[in-house]
Amino acid sequence: MTKQNKIVKTARLVLRPFIPDDAQALCDLMLPEEVRRYLPTTVPYTLERAEKYIAAQVQHWQDYSCGWWAAERKDVPGLVGWGGLQFLPDTWETEVGYVIAKSSWGQGYATELAGAALTFGFDHLSLTHIIGLTDPDNAASQRVLEKIGLKYCGLFEYFGMQSSTYRITREEFSAGI
Repeated sequence: MTKQNKIVKTARLVLRPFIPDDAQALCDLMLPEEVRRYLPTTVPYTLERAEKYIAAQVQHWQDYSCGWWAAERKDVPGLVGWGGLQFLPDTWETEVGYVIAKSSWGQGYATELAGAALTFGFDHLSLTHIIGLTDPDNAASQRVLEKIGLKYCGLFEYFGMQSSTYRITREEFSAGI
């Protein structure tokens, strides 16, 4: 897969692989405590951690043909969030995920990004199903998953924590269920 094929454009967003120059913007995006509240790691990113995270995502794309994208608005430079698809080697599943900058909450970016990720996963990767994981208390994230068609499957443990788990199959996605 070429780098160009990894770039996805939606109505308002450009979703592209992270580059090393994104490290400071990623730190800034992850700074507010509210942004990290429901994530497995709740501490702010240092520049070194952001650089390692970006390098790991570059490797993830090489290994699995998917990963987290840096999300930018088409009309305004800078990160509005990140997300996409992440292969989970422990369970052999692919997760749709997203984190949106606090200043951009409530504008539909998470739904737009996550919907594009599903399309990418089913159309370009030929996945049979995609899961979504949220903290059981994260009602906003649960609404996003439901808006893009995932159905609640129950509480399961991922990353050492209980997660509300959602799922959609390729057939359900194609049928618009």
